[in-house]
Amino acid sequence: MRYDTRLGKYGGKPRPGGPRSTLCISSQVGCKMGCTFCATGSMGFKSNLSTGEIVEQLVHASRLSPIRNVVFMGMGEPLNNYNALVEAIRVMTAFPFQLSPKKITVSTVGIIHAINKLHGDLQNINLAVSLHAPVQDIRCQIMPAARAFPLEKLMNSLAEYQKKSVKLLKYPSGIYFYSQQKIFIEYIMLDGVNDEEQHAHQLGRLLDTFEVVINLIPFNPIGTLSKFGTSGDEKVTKFQTILRSSYNIRTTVRKQMGQDISGACGQLVINLPNKKPPTLTDIEDLHL
Repeated sequence: MRYDTRLGKYGGKPRPGGPRSTLCISSQVGCKMGCTFCATGSMGFKSNLSTGEIVEQLVHASRLSPIRNVVFMGMGEPLNNYNALVEAIRVMTAFPFQLSPKKITVSTVGIIHAINKLHGDLQNINLAVSLHAPVQDIRCQIMPAARAFPLEKLMNSLAEYQKKSVKLLKYPSGIYFYSQQKIFIEYIMLDGVNDEEQHAHQLGRLLDTFEVVINLIPFNPIGTLSKFGTSGDEKVTKFQTILRSSYNIRTTVRKQMGQDISGACGQLVINLPNKKPPTLTDIEDLHL
């Protein structure tokens, strides 16, 4: 995914930087989480990718463009392939890739026991949590895995994770201050399901004590696999405004990319002729 940060604005001013490339990486073939708004979830779980297969994606992409950012937001639940994920990131941050850990983001639906280990195994990487609802009952409706990872326990785990990231830093003036690493919150906007004003207020109150950035994600159609609709621009803007003005939470709207090749967020699925799974021997045998 190619971006130019100079085209956006932050705080009403042009953003610094320039062209950059972000690689969206898969960690599994299929996914067992079964999120009802995601085409990958309709496949079920096929297999874990090995450390080599995960790193191989970076190798191929680096031949096309210098990669500055890596996000584990492709096919699969990264924390369900924990050991391969950790080893792959260690390879990516070492020679010859030498990616900064701060430029790597791991996304999860909220595998609590793995989140509890993550900071100790991989420091300074970014954690993104696919929250998608501000209350447990809605979350369970659209994310079956939420039943195993209740919202209250998940938030407690995230609070502990964020405490571990606290660092004592010093301004040039000599004044010391504490800094916490932000957690990224992913929130897909589903028309009439989780995008009303009341949901924005519930989300704001839920995250009021956290250092977070909320990323509102427009729903990408997945054909007959889902009954959900995409929230209108006006609803998304109102939702964002409530979070910003009422709760002072930094909130962005994800730029849509890849719909033209059915490769946008939530659309990744193996094309299985006649719905019969082929014999898979390598990641390059897949048609995504």
